[in-house]
Amino acid sequence: MATAFALTGLTALVTGSSRGIGRAIAVAFAKAGADVALNARTEEALAETRSAVEASGRKAVVVPADVTDAQAVGRMVDEALGGLGHLDIVVNNAGGNTLALPLVETRFAGWQKVQRFNLESVVHVLQAVGPHLLERGGGSVVNVTSIAGVSPISRMSAYGAAKAGVISLTRAMALEWAPRGVRVNALCPGWTETDLTARLRESEERERAVLSDVPMGRWGKPEELAGAALFLASAASSYVTGQVLAVDGGFTAR
Repeated sequence: MATAFALTGLTALVTGSSRGIGRAIAVAFAKAGADVALNARTEEALAETRSAVEASGRKAVVVPADVTDAQAVGRMVDEALGGLGHLDIVVNNAGGNTLALPLVETRFAGWQKVQRFNLESVVHVLQAVGPHLLERGGGSVVNVTSIAGVSPISRMSAYGAAKAGVISLTRAMALEWAPRGVRVNALCPGWTETDLTARLRESEERERAVLSDVPMGRWGKPEELAGAALFLASAASSYVTGQVLAVDGGFTAR
């Protein structure tokens, strides 16, 4: 069974892989045997991830790009294919949220920015890499979403709507691409220890409020998401498509 989780001889593209969950996924893939194309806005931001991938004995190809720019994403995919030869796995991890306001206080420009970064960026990647995967007749796409897209969180309506859109898009692409051998699933992180949640963890009161909704009573770690991503990317999930795998300490089971 262990070999079902191996990625030996496979290649992957991981967006937003300079830190947090994206870095953990990229490094886990390398340790499982994959060569990895690494994406962030700048090449400098990827230095640590690149070193970790290469320390595992795998090839790292750095493909910096702003994933909200469709043309830049097209170039990113071309560079990844040029460096790796082909792609077997694509992880749409880039995203985030700095907008925490009631909807009536949210400027529409802010709403649009959140949609571009979290939802439209995924569309750009899928449109750029889809023809390659479909032509090859196989592959696994993992779209990283959020518990905010499953269970509404107050003052995060823009982010939740974008991530809910990613879930719907995941299921639609799973239906469209299944006949061609390409699987598409969503990975749904709960409250995880990353730079994006640092402010919440700095305040005892805010941390207590967040964790009160988590049955396991603690923050998740990026490495705990990486194991689930490895499952969805590997042959271990060869009959799984169109699904949302929550790694959230029980948050969505409430």
